[in-house]
Amino acid sequence: MKTIALVLVALIALLHLYIAWFEIFAWTSRGPSVFDTLPPDLFAQTVELAANQGIYNAFLAAGLIWALLIKDAKWQFNIAVCFLLFVASAGVMAALTIALKSGLPQFVPASIALLLLLLSKEKAAD
Repeated sequence: MKTIALVLVALIALLHLYIAWFEIFAWTSRGPSVFDTLPPDLFAQTVELAANQGIYNAFLAAGLIWALLIKDAKWQFNIAVCFLLFVASAGVMAALTIALKSGLPQFVPASIALLLLLLSKEKAAD
């Protein structure tokens, strides 16, 4: 179960690297087609805001990757849980402020990974 959780952590890190790339480098080129309900002229006006959000997503990815590199099981668990909670919180905020379809891809995998990590910790304690 822990292995599955750590694979999910890696996939979530990759997702946030993609989101960071999108927000930092592809906001004006790909943004209008991804967020087709927003006016196209909005993207050029908000490129700095998107890049700032992208940096935060890069930090989330970095924290998750860091968790994967930690050898001590206790600290790996702690850091992974911390950053998964950050991701889940970002997903809730995106769902509330942007669109449900923006938040669910962050919230659902992070919640599943959290659950699997917690279950694997309980199983290890038995």
